Amino acid sequence: MNKKAFIAICLALFIPVISYYIVKGVSGDAVDIPRRFYMDSVVEKTVDGKTTTDTVWHKTGNITLVNQLGDTVSLYDIQDRIIVADFFFTRCPNICPKMTQNMAKLQQSFSQMKQGRKVIDSSIVRFLSFSIDPERDSVTALKSYADKFGVNHDNWWMLTGNKKTIYDFALNEVKLGLEDGEGVDTSFIHSQKFVLLDKNYVVRGYYNGLEKESLALLAKDIGLLMLEKDKKNKKSIFQPQ
Repeated sequence: MNKKAFIAICLALFIPVISYYIVKGVSGDAVDIPRRFYMDSVVEKTVDGKTTTDTVWHKTGNITLVNQLGDTVSLYDIQDRIIVADFFFTRCPNICPKMTQNMAKLQQSFSQMKQGRKVIDSSIVRFLSFSIDPERDSVTALKSYADKFGVNHDNWWMLTGNKKTIYDFALNEVKLGLEDGEGVDTSFIHSQKFVLLDKNYVVRGYYNGLEKESLALLAKDIGLLMLEKDKKNKKSIFQPQ
């Protein structure tokens, strides 16, 4: 990533911090939060004689795989965190190295975020990279690849496991087939999209992992999701719990 692109991401990250102080104490509805994707159903609720409708959004199903440290981990192990995911393979000669480099820059940028003088907990955002060639992407291969790009293993998992499980997850849970078009090759999913999930595992956006404008938008949307308030506890995950 060139210097201008890196500065663009840093600026995008700075915007939500300023926004936090502007909207603090004000309803979260005042902020243009990233939309939700893929409605599952609409349910009706009747309280005190009043009937209202509520949308049930598609919650990404759980998946259990092995990360680059050899640990068996699950998506639902990640609690109350924003997630950025992509799909890659270590032998990829073209788009994957650039995408990994860009995600590494994003990870680094968030690790340096500050709220006033306080450094923001970088674990607020978790990064997941799913291998689409798991038969050849062993734990050792993933660890070597991660180290090559300076990955922080604490909040970025590179994942391998059963190929069918990974492909079902990509197509049916985060729905890359819908995002990349009907012509997607289901036998070899090679997308340049980053997928944004909120803390409830709902898809909130797709971003081109090779374009600086799209990366800047992703960084901004992550910051905005930090402001999003949970309906139950009325707090954003940007606030102390």
